[in-house]
Amino acid sequence: MGTDVEAPLLEVCDLQAVYDSPRGPVHALNGVSFSVRAGEVLALVGESGSGKSATAFAIMGLLPRTNGRIIAGQVLFEQRDLLRLSERQLRALRGDEIALVFQNPMTTLNPTLTIGAQLREVIRQHTGVSRRAADARAVELLGLVEIPDPAARLKSYPHQLSGGLRQRVMIALALSCDPKLLIADEATTALDVTTQAQVLRLLKRVTAKLGTAMVVITHSMGVVAGLADRVAVMYAGRIVEIGDVEEIFYTARHPYTVGLLGAIPRMDTPRSQELVSIEGRPPSLLALPAGCPFADRCRHVMDRCTTEAPAPVSPARHTAACWADPEDVRAGMAEPVSVAADAEGSEAR
Repeated sequence: MGTDVEAPLLEVCDLQAVYDSPRGPVHALNGVSFSVRAGEVLALVGESGSGKSATAFAIMGLLPRTNGRIIAGQVLFEQRDLLRLSERQLRALRGDEIALVFQNPMTTLNPTLTIGAQLREVIRQHTGVSRRAADARAVELLGLVEIPDPAARLKSYPHQLSGGLRQRVMIALALSCDPKLLIADEATTALDVTTQAQVLRLLKRVTAKLGTAMVVITHSMGVVAGLADRVAVMYAGRIVEIGDVEEIFYTARHPYTVGLLGAIPRMDTPRSQELVSIEGRPPSLLALPAGCPFADRCRHVMDRCTTEAPAPVSPARHTAACWADPEDVRAGMAEPVSVAADAEGSEAR
């Protein structure tokens, strides 16, 4: 195969970004690197504040202009560096080739416009089709995301829809121009567990049908199990482990990943058994430590960890930014029943 076929659809290389604050620069991203191939689903997972959403906004060119800035790195989409594009070029790209599903549809959808008007605007802006053709496409999209009676729903306002239906509208908006890459930023956080499971299954089914690559941002390893092909675990603005979903679940190499896996509710454990917690707090992004940022919370910490940062992960294979022996890290780790079973159990809750 030729080079163009083999090249990743998206390649993020040593991405570094800061938010300016009165106390100094907040180092939100500290050398993030990963790649996504056409049709692949990659999950970015980690605690709040680990840099997941900042990564998405940096890729989309949506860091706040008032205080957010990228200081180093590349974001290659089909081998074009998005960081070198003008704002006009980025606007043309957003929604057309790369789309973002936001966390809260009620703050994203315009409450004064009908669902049909909002879909129509996006479709016509990027394709230039007639109003009638845009309406037909809008009905098709609402049907694609399994909204009942899609033609009638075009006349509804956001407040007239349930949370699950509003999130489906957001997915329809994101897919309106058949993007090559979809970024879902905590797309199910505001939903109840039953609706969350429905939306996750919908995302997986629709993107697979359209051949759309997807970056899923989540704090839930249960979501990861049922949806992703590959997983990148983020901590303190860095990727600390990356690998195929089976590798992450069965042969995790970083203590933080093991901690996240231990916090998943499981169907095969007694109700009286407490979930595993990760003691301590993440480091301040105003002044990151010289060594491993997880050292203060790690049960495998060594002298070296406090003075020397582990080498960055390799996006192409299963690697972890950790000095500890992977066998020692996995010692005592609960054995997953199966990736599919973990996903089903987490969704059911």
